[in-house]
Amino acid sequence: MSDSLLNTEEAARFLRVSEASIRRWSDAGLLPARRVGGRRERRFREVDLIRYLGAADPASLHRATAAPTTVNVGAVSVPLHSHIATFYNTDEGRMRLTIPFLADGIRAEQPCFLSAGDGSGPYVDALRADGIDVDSALQSGRLIAIDALATTAQGALDFWERRFWPALSGAQTVIRMVGEMSTERNVFGSDAEMVRYEAAYNMLAKRFPTVTLCQYDVREFSGETIFQAIRAHPDLYGVHLGSFLG
Repeated sequence: MSDSLLNTEEAARFLRVSEASIRRWSDAGLLPARRVGGRRERRFREVDLIRYLGAADPASLHRATAAPTTVNVGAVSVPLHSHIATFYNTDEGRMRLTIPFLADGIRAEQPCFLSAGDGSGPYVDALRADGIDVDSALQSGRLIAIDALATTAQGALDFWERRFWPALSGAQTVIRMVGEMSTERNVFGSDAEMVRYEAAYNMLAKRFPTVTLCQYDVREFSGETIFQAIRAHPDLYGVHLGSFLG
């Protein structure tokens, strides 16, 4: 490990995040920084950057880079960093892909986020029916239930960034996320703002080792919103779209 100090641009490249994120974490006291020169510019130690990731040593980061690069979703091998929309029109279709996806992650001790608010009950029941000890998963942090996001696209992105970093502690290599959009839409001012959030989330997904399934109940959304949702999930075009219809 190098003893040299990294500037903000180099630290951002090291963590594969934006320079704005580095400055924000430094200002909040989350990421130690030294101030140098007359302009009091920030400088960062590699050891502090690694510690912020939650890795105990550089070997942990090496193990992370050697981790699996795909996740199975409905018999389709989906690459990490994928942001996929799923569409269903029955209660059974809602669970067809998501329950095996979450259950596999929980069993593999990967952090699994469920953003469904007051609609999480059916997911919890289905996970229990699949043999998952939901209470234990919630207590251990393998399953993280999200009640509400921020009310704007940018606020929601900031929310996920704050949640994803701690989930990587212990050199976790995969984060799984399921979002029930008929619930999430309620926190945004409009379906248009929800779609803006979905489109912007693609950049966040590329920065974290995530596979995200955004669930759309076609009984709840207009045809225009469904069309815009498909456009906001370009990762769908690289997989078999039909596999994600329930």
